[in-house]
Amino acid sequence: MKPIVLLAGIVTMLCGCVATAPPTAVHQPMSIRPEARSYSPPSSGAIFNVASARPLFEDRRARFVGDTITINIVEKVQASKKSENKANRSHSVDVTVPTIIGLPFKGMQGTTLSASDENDFTGKGENTSSNDFTGTITVTVIEVYPNGNLLVSGEKQIGLKEGEEFVRFSGVVNPNNITAANTVFSTHVADARIEYKANGFLDSAQVMGWLGRFFLTFMPF
Repeated sequence: MKPIVLLAGIVTMLCGCVATAPPTAVHQPMSIRPEARSYSPPSSGAIFNVASARPLFEDRRARFVGDTITINIVEKVQASKKSENKANRSHSVDVTVPTIIGLPFKGMQGTTLSASDENDFTGKGENTSSNDFTGTITVTVIEVYPNGNLLVSGEKQIGLKEGEEFVRFSGVVNPNNITAANTVFSTHVADARIEYKANGFLDSAQVMGWLGRFFLTFMPF
C-alpha cells in the first residue's frame, strides 16, 4: 500500500511541475479591478441620452487604478567588452663556492652555481552581446503614486502546440509620456521589467534535473 501512495505522490508532484507557470520578477499583482467610484448618474433629457453619450473633451488616457494602457516594446541592447593582459617576470641567481684551504670536500671548492627563472603570461578576452525585443502588450494600472505616476503590470499568455509562452511587463509610467492613443514606449517606462518565458517540453529538456543539481552541490570538481 505504501509504494502505491508514494508513486501517486510522485506523479502528482510531476504533474504540478508541468502545469506551473515560470516564476516572474515583475511587479505584483499583474492585474487588478478598478476602484468603485461613487457619483450621481446624469439623467436623460430631450436630446441628451445617458446610454449613448460620449464626452467630447474627456481624456481617454489611463489615469486610475484598473485602467489599461498599451506598451510598445522596442528594446535594443548592445554591449561589447574587450580586454588584454600581459605579464613578464624574470629572475636569475649566481652562487660561487670560494676556495678555502683546510676544509673538506675540496673537490667542490671553486664551483659556480647559477639558476634562472622566467615566467610569461598573456591573456586576451572579448565579449559581444546584442539583444532585440519588439512587441506589444496591454497592461493594467495597479497603483497610482502620490505624484501621479502609474505603476503598471500585465501578462500575455499564448498557448501553442509545443507548450505555453508568457510575455510579462511592469514598470512606472509618467502620464505625460502617454500618447493620445493611450500608448507608451517601453523606453519611456521607469523600473521596467520585461520577461519572455516559455513552459513546454523543449524548455524542460534544457534544464538540469533536480537530482543532478543535488549531486552537483556536493561534487568538488
